Amino acid sequence: MHERIPHGGQVAYFSMEIAIQPAMPTYSGGLGVLAGDTLRSAADLGVPLVAFTLAHRKGYFQQHLSATGLQTEDVQPWSPEEFCTEEAARITVAIEGRVVAVRAWRYDLAGLFGHIVPIYLLDTDLEENSGWDRGLTDHLYGGDTNYRLQQEIVLGMGGVRMAKALGLRVNVFHMNEGHAALLTLALLESQLGGGPLGAPAEADLEAVRRTCVFTTHTPVPAGHDRFSTEQAIRILGSDRTARLEALGCFRDGLLNMTLLALRFSRYANGVAMLHGKVSQAMFPEFKIDSITNGVHAPTWISEPVQKMLDEQIPAWRRDNLYLRNVIAVPESEMLAAHKRAKEELLAEVGSRTGLVLDPNVLTLGFARRAATYKRATLMFTDPERLKEIASKAGGLQILYAGKAHPQDEPGKALIQQVVAEAARLGNDNLRIVYLENYAWDLGARLTAGVDVWVNNPRRPYEASGTSGMKAAMNGVPSLSILDGWWIEGCIEGVTGWAIEDGADDLAEADSLYSKLETAVVPLYRDAPEKWARLMRTTLAFNGSYFNTNRMVKQYTRNAYYPERLPQTTKVEEAAYAD
Repeated sequence: MHERIPHGGQVAYFSMEIAIQPAMPTYSGGLGVLAGDTLRSAADLGVPLVAFTLAHRKGYFQQHLSATGLQTEDVQPWSPEEFCTEEAARITVAIEGRVVAVRAWRYDLAGLFGHIVPIYLLDTDLEENSGWDRGLTDHLYGGDTNYRLQQEIVLGMGGVRMAKALGLRVNVFHMNEGHAALLTLALLESQLGGGPLGAPAEADLEAVRRTCVFTTHTPVPAGHDRFSTEQAIRILGSDRTARLEALGCFRDGLLNMTLLALRFSRYANGVAMLHGKVSQAMFPEFKIDSITNGVHAPTWISEPVQKMLDEQIPAWRRDNLYLRNVIAVPESEMLAAHKRAKEELLAEVGSRTGLVLDPNVLTLGFARRAATYKRATLMFTDPERLKEIASKAGGLQILYAGKAHPQDEPGKALIQQVVAEAARLGNDNLRIVYLENYAWDLGARLTAGVDVWVNNPRRPYEASGTSGMKAAMNGVPSLSILDGWWIEGCIEGVTGWAIEDGADDLAEADSLYSKLETAVVPLYRDAPEKWARLMRTTLAFNGSYFNTNRMVKQYTRNAYYPERLPQTTKVEEAAYAD
């Protein structure tokens, strides 16, 4: 039943954030959820994989919104000992000349057939460390760039040393984003005998490259982790900084973690076809492939849709390609399953806000990190036109959610703008709600329960996006800009609709309105059977492809073990060759 993977070693997957389970606030958003879904599929498929991240004892943050949309934040304290097992192994890393002790908590992630993927959460909260160092693994994306670089030493260099201390046999190190890039430096120092001194030969560099692969998620230069020379010398040390500079890991006078990861990886990829091309243009001296993201189907398909699938296509859990067969499920079953998911969502909205929304009214969802390039207010470009659309639809409900990073003032202002527009435009026909504290549980409700998923980033800033994939897993079509994954997933009128590229925000808002007026509203209002067929094709075509089972198989065959196929028969080898 498992994907047959060559053994003899393990893949070690490094990510600054991993969404392990809802009660553990060890993630902030898309990157962490993608990491968690990757590990869940690796466990389902029997991939010999282990993972390293930080404990984040105080989480990311709990979001509170005032009546005007002003965001405030609280910590999310949790106890690793309630969920994990403490390992006996201890290692140390050097930070600003100090020796910092690190321990690991193990969480065993079990797959569909019992295979375990251990996740090691690195933790510096030890008595022998100073008060500052004890807090280094407390906050996900907290503090300033000094804190960030110190965390990246713990993750990258500490993770490699912890893997050795635990006796793991790792033959592939996978860096999920540049946060873990310093693992390459730890591997190089190990290759040279354990210390920072000594000039590496090309054979030493190549020995490190043979073991490393890298996934970048960032489509804009400003999004890559960069640190000043002063910071690098002070935090990493002058010898290590000099080595990194000599190896070409600085750009524009800054230590560039993406560049470091690329220089020491034998394989690198972006997370969607378009993102691979964008990344290649940003770093033309390296070969950058693409493997499009996915989501873990059993995690994100709602209970009503899972029940329908279990009755109609039970093999879907073993092999997500069988989701293609939903094309034969009766329209009535598709509508009934979605109706239950929508009722559950609206009940959740009611419990959070006291508002009673109508399950028969067309409901749009827009939920993601509150960043300016995602243009949460594009829907309000022409308020009168939006009101007219709502009137013709017999009502329109728009559900928003999303956190802004605590230091992202423009992102926070964007939330306030949405809340202000919701108050100004709301009437009997048009209901706009901003839900606070967007997290795993609310995200699952939203992607399953709305009727249309809306995404309108400024192209090409969306590396991939996965929330629309989660919606598709539930038969919910997207109305989105052709960026990230959607350029691959959009079949007009079959899996959703494209917001056409325009010269500016006004033109793209006009396209959004036009698609609502001419395609979405008439179909939803007048043709429920055709709408049900649209939901079926959305799930069949996009659900069967944009899943992490397919994605992990691609990583296995293209990144982890490209030189050899799994142990197969001659007939199966011929099939792979096709």
